[in-house]
Amino acid sequence: MARIPAAAVAASGLVGGYGVARWTGKRPLGGAALAAAGVAAARQWQQEAGGKAAAGLSAAYVAAFAGSHPLARKVGAWPAVFAVAGGMALASWAVTRRSR
Repeated sequence: MARIPAAAVAASGLVGGYGVARWTGKRPLGGAALAAAGVAAARQWQQEAGGKAAAGLSAAYVAAFAGSHPLARKVGAWPAVFAVAGGMALASWAVTRRSR
């Protein structure tokens, strides 16, 4: 069975978490989706690039989530979410690519 790249898992977690929260009206449910994807991505980062990289990318994931809020005031909610998701995917790809 092919594994979904951690970059895609992390980006999907940011987009999916926001989407779930928005469409259900239940922010904790969106947070659960965000957290589940973050844990799945962190496990892959640990396996592919080691503990330090996984910790750094996990911190970047949380920072992307937090950073999307002030960015949304300037560019709108969905553009902000897609921007931070893209940035997170790029960071994940760059870090895990170096370790291979």
